[in-house]
Amino acid sequence: MMFLWLKAFHIVFVIAWFSGIFYLPRLFVYHAGASDKVSQERFSLMERKLYRGIMTPAMILAIALGGSLLWLNPGLIQGGWLDAKLTLVAAVVAYHFWCGAILKQFRAGTNTRSHVWFRWFNEAPVLALVAIVILVVVKPF
Repeated sequence: MMFLWLKAFHIVFVIAWFSGIFYLPRLFVYHAGASDKVSQERFSLMERKLYRGIMTPAMILAIALGGSLLWLNPGLIQGGWLDAKLTLVAAVVAYHFWCGAILKQFRAGTNTRSHVWFRWFNEAPVLALVAIVILVVVKPF
């Protein structure tokens, strides 16, 4: 029974994390296109609150609960699908911290990337999420 509760909350925090992973780069698109100081400050505030207040805690809890699930059911480790999933999760964690670095560039006024670049940047986690869900549900190997 405890396993199912952990699994449910793991899914909740994965959803919260990915919501931020999808929304923060969209804010970067708007921020990169903003020309007035008021808008730039507003986007910086929104980005910081999203990153620190929602995304990072959700990431930590999703990873901690996922680790707990593996600890309670070590048989999951034997599947090759899990290695692929964890590799993709590591890539999403790297993307998360890359977003944090970009956030700092915007706050410092040193961002040089265009809104078009951020539109493409925003697409990468979608591919990772699709692959992760397929690996978890289908377990192809």
